[in-house]
Amino acid sequence: MTESAGYLGRGWAFPPQFGPNGSDVATVAGEDDIVQSLTILFGTALGERVMRQDFGCDVSRYMFEEIDQTLLTSIREAVSDAILYHETRIRLDGVEVTGDGQTPGLVLIAIRYTVRANNSRFNMVYPYYLNEAVRAAP
Repeated sequence: MTESAGYLGRGWAFPPQFGPNGSDVATVAGEDDIVQSLTILFGTALGERVMRQDFGCDVSRYMFEEIDQTLLTSIREAVSDAILYHETRIRLDGVEVTGDGQTPGLVLIAIRYTVRANNSRFNMVYPYYLNEAVRAAP
C-alpha cells in the first residue's frame, strides 16, 4: 500500500459486495474510497444513522421544492458544510449546483476538491433528483 493510500484509508466497497463463499468482502482504497464516501455522505439524511445523528447531508429536506436560485444556493451550502465536517481527507475547492435543463427535477452537484495527502485534484458530479417520486413513467 502506498503512503497516500495508507493515509486515505481502505473501506468496504459501496454497495457492499461479497465473494462467492461469503467470507470475502470487496474493499476500495485511495481516491476511490473518497468518492464512495462522498456518495454515501450525500445519500444519507441527517438523523438517519442512529449512532451518528449528525452524519449526512441535509439535501433531502429540499425534496419536491421548486428549483430556483435560492434552492441551488441552499443545496450548495448544505453540501459544503457536510464535506467540511465529515470528509477531512480532502480540501474543498468548489461546489457548483445547477438544474439540468433537460430532466425536470434533476440537480447536478459538481464538486472540485484536492486530496490533502498527495495534493491531487479531482472532481465529481453527483446527480440528485428532487422529485423522483412524481416523475411520469416512461
